[in-house]
Amino acid sequence: MWDLFNAWLIAPFDYGFMRRAVVGGLALSLAAPPLGVFLVLRGMSLIGDAMAHAILPGVALGFLLAGFSLPVMSVGGVLFGLMVALLAGAVSKMGGQREDAAMASFFIISLAAGVMLISLGGSSVDLTHVLFGSVLAINSTALLLITGISTLIVITLAVIFRALVVECLDPLFLRGQSRHSGWVHSVFLGLLVLNLTAGFQTLGTLMAVGLMMLPATSARFWSKRLEGLIGIAVVLAMIASTGGLLLSFHLDIPSGPSIILLAGAGYFFSALFGRYHSLAAKLRRKTTPLAVEQGY
Repeated sequence: MWDLFNAWLIAPFDYGFMRRAVVGGLALSLAAPPLGVFLVLRGMSLIGDAMAHAILPGVALGFLLAGFSLPVMSVGGVLFGLMVALLAGAVSKMGGQREDAAMASFFIISLAAGVMLISLGGSSVDLTHVLFGSVLAINSTALLLITGISTLIVITLAVIFRALVVECLDPLFLRGQSRHSGWVHSVFLGLLVLNLTAGFQTLGTLMAVGLMMLPATSARFWSKRLEGLIGIAVVLAMIASTGGLLLSFHLDIPSGPSIILLAGAGYFFSALFGRYHSLAAKLRRKTTPLAVEQGY
């Protein structure tokens, strides 16, 4: 029994690339799910997906200039992501269009531009690497960048936490209390771009949002309190990232999709058996009155 446990859960981390991958995954698991929880509370779940695609042209430009240099690609992704967020906000204010509609438009344009740039300057292998990531290829530089960005996100969220909660629940109240309330939204979008930029190396631009949104949406089936949602989402993300890496190692399958599919399995399990709003919870509500009437 111990030999099986050691072979499946401990021995894989004798390899340096696995240790770097799991540390990077755990760092992202601390920073991404809280952002996902706030996106869900703000009714902006699809904005994360749009922003994940918005960074692609910047990543592609960094790739064309410096090859697979993570710092250069990350800087390009951050700058382009912030530019898309600002443009979407400007179009929304000038034209009266909803911000999510403007963001969706820019995301489609960004995705096409990024794929075109990578296709012109690289191969199909390069395109696959950028779109889907390679968590097992994380080096020391990438690990420092990922952990540094994740630390910055966690600290910034702690600083603006109260204002962010108020903006989610009552944005008009926050606007009436402070003339600088718009900065909360801007800082939050900036953190979103930073997180997606850190995640593209491990999960790719197409799936970086998965570790942010799937644990957050799964947590809604287990808790109604904000601190519960964040805590459960972080734990689910850690399980998905570590378990996905182990599955990838043992079954020789891509690591990024393994992580996201495991997070997806957690979502389906939560939807079926969670405490609130799940299929099991609805069945319990239907059977409880009958049991009470029969004296059980």
